[in-house]
Amino acid sequence: MLRLVVPMLLASCAAPTWHYEPPNLPEGPSGYVAKPGWAVARFAVAAANPLATDAGYQVLKAGGSAVDAAVAVQMVLTLVEPQSSGIGGGAMLLHWDGLAMQAWDGRETAPAAADERMFLGADGKPMPFARAVVGGLAVGVPGAVKMLEAAHRAQGRLPWAQLFQPAITLAEQGFALSPRLHRQLREDSALRQDAQAAAYFYRADGQPHPVGHRLRNPALAEVLRRIATSGSAALHQGPVAADVVDRVQQHPINPGRITLADLADYSVKRREPICTDWKARYRICGMPPPSSGHLAVMQILGLLERSPPLANPLLDGVPSAAWLHVYTEASRLAFADRAQYVADPDYVAAPAGRWTSLLDPDYLQSRAALIGPRSVQQAQPGQPGGSRSAWGAQADQPEHGTSHISIVDGQGRGLAMTTTIEAAFGAHLMSDGGTGLAGGFLLNNELTDFSLAPADGQGRPVANRVQPGKRPRSSMSPTLVFDRRDGRLLMSLGSPGGPAIIHFTAKTLIGALDWGLDAQRAIDLPNFGSFNGPTVLEAGRFEQATVEALKARGHRVVETDLTSGLQALERRGEGWFGGADPRREGVVMGQ
Repeated sequence: MLRLVVPMLLASCAAPTWHYEPPNLPEGPSGYVAKPGWAVARFAVAAANPLATDAGYQVLKAGGSAVDAAVAVQMVLTLVEPQSSGIGGGAMLLHWDGLAMQAWDGRETAPAAADERMFLGADGKPMPFARAVVGGLAVGVPGAVKMLEAAHRAQGRLPWAQLFQPAITLAEQGFALSPRLHRQLREDSALRQDAQAAAYFYRADGQPHPVGHRLRNPALAEVLRRIATSGSAALHQGPVAADVVDRVQQHPINPGRITLADLADYSVKRREPICTDWKARYRICGMPPPSSGHLAVMQILGLLERSPPLANPLLDGVPSAAWLHVYTEASRLAFADRAQYVADPDYVAAPAGRWTSLLDPDYLQSRAALIGPRSVQQAQPGQPGGSRSAWGAQADQPEHGTSHISIVDGQGRGLAMTTTIEAAFGAHLMSDGGTGLAGGFLLNNELTDFSLAPADGQGRPVANRVQPGKRPRSSMSPTLVFDRRDGRLLMSLGSPGGPAIIHFTAKTLIGALDWGLDAQRAIDLPNFGSFNGPTVLEAGRFEQATVEALKARGHRVVETDLTSGLQALERRGEGWFGGADPRREGVVMGQ
């Protein structure tokens, strides 16, 4: 089924070569900048930074595969968008080779010395998130590079080492500091406390380098050169691994528990994608647990499908109060189940023995019947398949970070990859890989995606509690959409945004597949949702009348920034149309 033989033979044959040419790309201002959408004929790449997109584009133009392009994009993102993802973090990749689909799990893992009480203070209460996140304690064993290496063995066409050319070149020659990175450096206080990071990102007066400053990263260039030559072993063993362990274990305030053995023993998981039919025509595929993304997205979409249809879900191009009421009530139900059931499947059994029990038509029908004319404000988990859970529900806690990549190549392969170091700048801890050079790469704080409290108020264990070797629950939602009639790939999409990833992805699917908007217009829609608490609306995007109408239905409404970073590619005739989020710096390139 996996059809690996031909791609592996292609990868082992004399592959085409290419030479990377750094582009001269102006940086647009940060904030909300309208994007036109991009139409292409054969292949496309969408990523969160123009330099990363261009690297993937050059790989595809040289005849590389979608996975080849993803490797190049990720390595450049490590350099130019270090606050969101990188080689010090993890990723989840959904790949379609034209015949079958693979789900690659490169999620970080807890070290062998981790235990469920590691985030509790002396008083037995969970640490404040801001304390837990900074330093070595929250660092999980990274998996992105090893996962990409495994995927490249199966689906690569260009030599592994060539795919590092763009990132190495840009790291050595320097890149222009973007408005978004500058703003986040200015607003972050903890990063200045790490000497390696402070010397790289900030001037002597403690202020970040200005927008447009050419930032060079010789340490990262050297580490990437080693990975290009020796593969993921250069990161997981030897001097790079030793430096990571030293910085984690010797952190002066919040030391962590990763060892050389943890890094050496990390394994990539091949999982079975979950594919769910929707609206008769579409088959929507996503990652299984430990990601909660696909299950929650499809619960929301399934509940909407089973609710009475509204004549006008959009008013003046914006979701109406009546539609938002139904959507956010569906969200509450989905997030209640997410908090109760979803965790690493190697540690936690699925309800009723299978994760798709959360998506059974009869179960969704019974849950949809709970959506009434007034908001419940906070929903309770259900009993999929009649199962009764002994788990305690996880309390709400922050999730951040992440970047998303969508790619289709000239041979019809497509992928959606979401990649992360969790919070902005991860654990605020930078490794130079033992090179002694300036710069380096940031380490993740992924272990704070576990429940900081191991049990609920009644003493019931939380499914997503910390355990040795366990992968924390994720909201990453890399998504591929197919036409049920002929099996053709129709869309690739995803977003950063912590738990809001689920809403950003659902919104784009609804806008494109249900409301008939193109990918760019669907991304442009205002953001909204509920995490089983208040109804959250993107600030400045909804009329006051909408807010008041929701309050009249019993909603507690919060208006705030909901900064998605959506990327989406959709089939248009025999070509493709791509969209990138106006709230970030991403673009689409192809031909």
